[in-house]
Amino acid sequence: MASSFLENDMMQDRSRNKADDVRRQEAVLSKAVIRAGERLGLPNVVLAKILGLSEASVSRMRNGEFLLSRDSKPFELAQLFVRLFRSLDAITGGDDASSRSWIVSENLALKGRPIELIKTIRGLTATVAYVDSRRAVV
Repeated sequence: MASSFLENDMMQDRSRNKADDVRRQEAVLSKAVIRAGERLGLPNVVLAKILGLSEASVSRMRNGEFLLSRDSKPFELAQLFVRLFRSLDAITGGDDASSRSWIVSENLALKGRPIELIKTIRGLTATVAYVDSRRAVV
C-alpha cells in the first residue's frame, strides 16, 4: 500500500516536472523570438505575420503576458524564425545593421526581399535553407 502512494507521488512529480519543462521552453522561445525581432528591427505587425499571430498577441508576448504554446504552429514558426536569425547573426558576425540591411534588400538567389518572403511558411523555410547553406560555406 505504501509503495503505491510513493509511486503515485513520483508520477505526479514527473508530470509536474514535464509541465515545468514545457512552460520553460515556451518562455525561452517566446523571449528569443521577441529579441530576434527587435535586433532585426521588425515591428509587431511583421512579427505577427511571420508567426501567424495577431499583432495584439505579439504585443502581449513582448510584455511577458503571452507565451507561445509548444504544440502550436506559431511555436514551430518561431523556431524557424529564431534559426534564421541565429544563422544570419553568425554570418554577419553579430552586426545587427548588416542583418537588418540584408533582410530588407532584394536577394537574387531568393528572388525577393527576405522580409516579404518570411511572411509565408514556404518563404520562411526557403530563406532559412538559403541562409543555412551560406553559413556552411567554408
